[in-house]
Amino acid sequence: MTYQLPKVWSAADSDQGKFSGINQPTAGARFEQKLPVGTAPFQLYSLGTPNGVKVTIMLEELLAAGVTGATYDLYKISIMDGDQFGSDFVKINPNSKIPALLDQSGHKPIPVFESANILLYLAEKFGKLFPSDLSGRTEVLNWLFWKTGAAPFLGGGFGHFFNYAPEKLEYPINRFTMEAKRQLDLLDKELAKKAYIAGDEYSIADIAIWSWYGQLVQDKLYPGAAEFLSATSYKHLVTWAEKIAARPAVQRGLAAVYQEIK
Repeated sequence: MTYQLPKVWSAADSDQGKFSGINQPTAGARFEQKLPVGTAPFQLYSLGTPNGVKVTIMLEELLAAGVTGATYDLYKISIMDGDQFGSDFVKINPNSKIPALLDQSGHKPIPVFESANILLYLAEKFGKLFPSDLSGRTEVLNWLFWKTGAAPFLGGGFGHFFNYAPEKLEYPINRFTMEAKRQLDLLDKELAKKAYIAGDEYSIADIAIWSWYGQLVQDKLYPGAAEFLSATSYKHLVTWAEKIAARPAVQRGLAAVYQEIK
């Protein structure tokens, strides 16, 4: 049956499928919540999603580099249960999205949200995985911000309609598959010219992009997506993805154990 566009949209008439229990058209806390707070310098409230693993990988990379101040307590925010709408979580991230970080290493706790910003915050705080020269810094930021703008087309677009939508719809799948493949082709062409996405050195740009695109071409995001997208045809991207995946800190970040919050 063809969808009939109403004059005024109403959430009450909107079928959100498996997300109906958590999606609402309003922001803010929905219930009182007391999040646990440990003794480590960083308190990370997250989940093992592509956005979530960026931060555990980053912290593990810092620890591997000898940054003893990068220890962290890791807590599970079950997004399908709506934990991200609790009052304590919303105080850290008003946008109610994971991951959210609380830096309690200083005189006053600092909340940090948005995964790319958390990577940048940690890189600047410790002077790691981020070049010190203006040209190098700018190139890393070029790709960090590229990921921030591009990944919603991959996750919320392609991933949603390919994997999560209650029915397969030709138009959105074609629309977002076209864009996903364009992005993969872009990364493949760039990685044909250099070892890492921003140049010769591994950086926060690699962490941010690998968490989405590296895992995608390794078929670890949406079952069957790598075959559907002909991922093996992007040979330079696949080689880079495997190189990042082989890093011990990346493996530890993916395997990090989440403590329950309740």
